[in-house]
Amino acid sequence: MTHKPQIKIPATYMRGGTSKGVFFRLQDLPEAAQTPGEARDKLLLRVIGSPDPYQKQIDGMGGATSSTSKTVILAEPTQPDHDVDYLFGQVSIDKPFVDWSGNCGNLTAAVGAFAIKSGFVAKDRIPDDGTCTVRIWQANIRKTIVAHVPITRGEVQETGDFELDGVTFPAAEVQVEFMDPADGEGSMFPTGNLVDDLDVPGVGTLKATMINAGIPTIFVNAEDIGYKGIELQDDINSDPKALAMFETIRAYGAVKMGLIQKIEEAANRQHTPKVAFVAKPSDYVSSSGKQIGAGDVDVLVRALSMGKLHHAMMGTAAVAIATASAVPGTLVNLAAGGGDRTHVTFGHPSGTLRVGAEAQEVKCQWSATKAIMSRSARVLMEGWVRVPGDSF
Repeated sequence: MTHKPQIKIPATYMRGGTSKGVFFRLQDLPEAAQTPGEARDKLLLRVIGSPDPYQKQIDGMGGATSSTSKTVILAEPTQPDHDVDYLFGQVSIDKPFVDWSGNCGNLTAAVGAFAIKSGFVAKDRIPDDGTCTVRIWQANIRKTIVAHVPITRGEVQETGDFELDGVTFPAAEVQVEFMDPADGEGSMFPTGNLVDDLDVPGVGTLKATMINAGIPTIFVNAEDIGYKGIELQDDINSDPKALAMFETIRAYGAVKMGLIQKIEEAANRQHTPKVAFVAKPSDYVSSSGKQIGAGDVDVLVRALSMGKLHHAMMGTAAVAIATASAVPGTLVNLAAGGGDRTHVTFGHPSGTLRVGAEAQEVKCQWSATKAIMSRSARVLMEGWVRVPGDSF
């Protein structure tokens, strides 16, 4: 029996924030995968090692978590005054699909560096020393993101002393600005309300803030679902009933937000919306053993990604947290003490994160002009990724 040999595709494996992913230039992909569709999805699934019923992704580049089952494709800009188009694919671990419905805020921190290294940024805009501003068009949600990438001797500076909870080693700081971060079209609060009553069969009627900013996110109060907001991954991920409850909340919230028409559609839209729970500050010990004091944070937030509690916080969800905190009356704002604010420091399972946001109300409609956070990024490996030639 004859089998096609493996092919090799230029690729770079990068960490961005608290995520890792395989980065490609569009022109380096096999011709069949250069356009959206089945061939591209099958290729990326095989690269990552999905679908894997063992949920380990042993035969691919994935790391068996939502934070490490990610792919990025960069291309020449389709929009004026931008340097690069950034397309993100969240690869399911155990199912045969790639979710293109949203952005990855963490990997956004690596996009600027990859764009510079890959020749998307004009050389005359890269200083010998200083900061290079990379203008990114986020193609999934059709929004502008600006990355400020440190440069030393004309090259991307990756090492440094910036520490990010959820990442073991320090690196260079990359500031990321999410411009007009409301996700997609329509209102930032798709139901028209800052707080809704969300009816969830088997759970009850929950107060919920549903927001489109950074990524569509459903916020509920921790105490309403039996939690304190200080939970770590194993507290949630080892409990099948809890995971099923959160998925039910997510599905019914997605319908109420207008993201899907029927509950059943949520199974094929795992990446969005996110579901998170919030609580007032409290002392807790992070997953690394670091003591977090109630006075260190404004609010506690735990968020789920791809059906599991995230080990830290998704970058896009951090944008949603910051934006919701800037709007008086949302559950996030109330848990943080209420009132007007332009930034928030929140506690997550791995530690804390400070994020800024600017929101304004015009004619009874809230909008966000900008959200800002600091992350870091680093190339882990570069060269070629190999896949069987008949896998896509």
